[in-house]
Amino acid sequence: MVFSNKSYVVLAAAAAVAFWLIFNILDGLILLSPLNFYYPIPAGALPGYVLSHVTAALVGIIVSMNVYMFRNLRAKGGRAPFLSGSTLGTVSSMCAGCSSVGFYLAATFGTAGVAASTFLSNYQLPLRLLAIGLLIWAYYSTHKRIAKSCGVT
Repeated sequence: MVFSNKSYVVLAAAAAVAFWLIFNILDGLILLSPLNFYYPIPAGALPGYVLSHVTAALVGIIVSMNVYMFRNLRAKGGRAPFLSGSTLGTVSSMCAGCSSVGFYLAATFGTAGVAASTFLSNYQLPLRLLAIGLLIWAYYSTHKRIAKSCGVT
C-alpha cells in the first residue's frame, strides 16, 4: 500500500543510498579525497559490508513507511508517535555503524571514549545484527500500525 505511490519508492531508494554511503564512508570503504571506492573489499570487512547493504535497505524502507504513516495519521486527525519502534530501529542501526568513529570518541571523551571505541570495534558485527533485528521489528510494527489505521488486516 505504501509503495504503490512512486514518491515513496523514490524516498526509500534515496534514503537507502544515503545511508549506504554514510555506512561505507564511516567504515573506510569509500574515500572522500579523492572520491574512490576501496576495491577489492578486504575479507575482514566483507561481513560488515554485506550487513551495511541490508541495514541501508531496511532503513530506506522504514523511513518511507514512517513518512507515509506520519502523513496519513496526521491527515486523519490521529496522533503519529514521535518515538516509534521504527525510529528506535533507525537510530540503533546508525549507532552500529559508528565503530569507525572511535578516534573522535577517544579525542572527545578521553578514557571513556577509548572504552566506548574498543567496545564498538570489538562487537561491531553483533551490534549490526542486533540493529537489523530492531529494524525488522520496526518494519513489523510500522506495517501493523499502517494496516490497522486503514482497516486492512
